[in-house]
Order: sequence, then C-alpha cells, then structure tokens
Amino acid sequence: MAWISLFIAGLFEVVWAFSMKQSAGFTRPVPTAVTLVAMIVSFVLLAWSMRTLPLGTAYTIWTGIGAVGAFVVGAAVLGEPLTPMRVTAAVLIVSGLVLMKLSS
Repeated sequence: MAWISLFIAGLFEVVWAFSMKQSAGFTRPVPTAVTLVAMIVSFVLLAWSMRTLPLGTAYTIWTGIGAVGAFVVGAAVLGEPLTPMRVTAAVLIVSGLVLMKLSS
C-alpha cells in the first residue's frame, strides 16, 4: 500500500507543478487553490508512505515521478520542446527510479 500511496503522491506533485505554472505567480485564484490542495495531498501521501519505505527510496521515487511527469505534461500540454538531451535526461531519471525500486 505504501508504494501505491507514493505513486499517487508523485502524481499529485505533477498536478501541483502544472497548476503552479497556470497560477501565473499565484495571481490566479483557482490554479493557486489547486496548487495548494495538491501540495498538501502530495506531502501527506509521501509522509504516509515513509512510515514503511526508506527515506531515500521514497523521496527519490516521489521527486522522480514529479520531475518526469512535469516534463511529459510540459511537452504534451504546454508545447515545451522535446530535444534529444531532455528526452535522454528523462530516460536516465526513469532508469534511476527503476533501480531504486529494485534495490528496495
């Protein structure tokens, strides 16, 4: 169950990163509210998963899901560039996440 909550926490990290971008520096109320709620949910789920998962594993997986998810959302929704270096970086992050999971 800790792995499922950690995965969901990572997805909420993607939500808050995207909504933070949409908030235009916290000047738009609805995206700002979504950002704050998603942050709280993400942190609560991360904390819950850390009750059983090692700190290094949980935090690495959480930030990795957030980083790669934000990269994918940025490219798919916001039209950010998919350069070979950025794609390679995302692949390396995912590789590190897989290795972290296998080591736990």
